[in-house]
Amino acid sequence: MTAQISVAEPGVRSDDSGFSLRAPDGTSYRVDLTREVLAPANPLLAEYCEGRRVAAFVSPTVDRLYGGRLRAYLKARLAPGSWSVQVLGGGEDRKTMGTVEEICSLAKRAGLDRRGVMLAVGGGVTCDLVGFAAAIYSRGVRYIKVNTTLVGQVDVGVGVKTGVNALGTKNMLGAYHPAHASLNDPGFLRTLGARDIRCGLGEIAKMAIIKDAWLFRTLEECPEIFQRPYPTPSFLTTAGLGGDGVEDYVLRTSMELMMAELCPNLREHDLARLVDFGHTFGPVMETASEYRIAHGESVAVDMALSTELARVLGLISAVECERIVTLIGALGLPVHDAATCTPELMRNALTASWERRGRRLHLVVPDGVGSAVFVDDLDDIPAGALEEALRRLAGRVPVAVA
Repeated sequence: MTAQISVAEPGVRSDDSGFSLRAPDGTSYRVDLTREVLAPANPLLAEYCEGRRVAAFVSPTVDRLYGGRLRAYLKARLAPGSWSVQVLGGGEDRKTMGTVEEICSLAKRAGLDRRGVMLAVGGGVTCDLVGFAAAIYSRGVRYIKVNTTLVGQVDVGVGVKTGVNALGTKNMLGAYHPAHASLNDPGFLRTLGARDIRCGLGEIAKMAIIKDAWLFRTLEECPEIFQRPYPTPSFLTTAGLGGDGVEDYVLRTSMELMMAELCPNLREHDLARLVDFGHTFGPVMETASEYRIAHGESVAVDMALSTELARVLGLISAVECERIVTLIGALGLPVHDAATCTPELMRNALTASWERRGRRLHLVVPDGVGSAVFVDDLDDIPAGALEEALRRLAGRVPVAVA
């Protein structure tokens, strides 16, 4: 865990109920861990709304599962007539400027003023859309997110980026707009499908591979975590972690690692970022597949390819490369996709990243379990290296992408 610091100083501070971040530029925000966030007895969400008008947005799935509880909570906790709940269409194909304009129109119709709150209850797509709308509505209004997916809780829920897909590119348009509050309730994970859990595990594995060998070992020993009962390994029992304690440890560690890595460079003035591991080849795969490949799956394939590429370049041993790629597969995630993992498309992905990152590649590759380095330039990848890495992955037993 990170050392305790004053929240007036840059850094991340951890306590039993969550994490507080204060970036060097003065930006501060908090991520809370709570139970039964939509129970009327839990005041947390209502306290963050502070008597303001609230326009809440949910996807059809979240509305089916939790819409009744959300409306009951808002009715019990907020003033009559001060809130509304709107249902947005879900899916990556809805992550567009058109949907952002729709959100702004619904907020205006609900009477949201400049002191109002846009509340997103859902996964990454919903939170990205509502966050971007909040960033531009009346030149910026307060934004609160209740993250209902594993990807949302360990990735989207702890960052400050919002965005939409545009111009044939994933997340081409967006804004940095820190949420006033980001609430994570592990209870939401119980209603997730297996694919959604696996996608979240991809983001957790990302942080383990580049930052934390202990977290990596935990995933190796408990690849079924969040999915089905599993025996607690002896090394976790010795550390006092068992049952729900393992899941809490994995959630908290992932969130804290991500926040600590984001904090010094919150608005990406430095385009060399370790958290971009898994995000060089993946965005192109998602777009080319017309989002048949989910985000967590593209991250998994990207991580496997980047790791194999590191082996070809002599940056990681064959043993540790195999350990990483094996873990990704053990989590039920793909390491290759025949339709999109072509040499031409993956080379195009490298070029696109080079252009997007200020004409430096900054490809993140592991140099061991729990550690990573950058391959900074296109010229650092010799002819044939990418093709060799792709051939190695294509020869493995495939995990089907749903």
